Amino acid sequence: MTTISNVNQCVATIRSIEAQLSSLALNSQEVTVQRTFHDMMNIMNEIKKDLQYRVNEMVLEEPQYKQT
Repeated sequence: MTTISNVNQCVATIRSIEAQLSSLALNSQEVTVQRTFHDMMNIMNEIKKDLQYRVNEMVLEEPQYKQT
């Protein structure tokens, strides 16, 4: 598996985690618990953005990752 494939797999996993955290936030009864899950979802979103930025850099900088 190539490096870019690994990073893309990681991005997909993070999307799944975001969805699970969102679901947990919506299904929680306590406001503090909802807020905690929502905050964690936002953190995962920032990580996802950073990884996606890295994927874009890899595609631009590494000729073997350019799609033809």
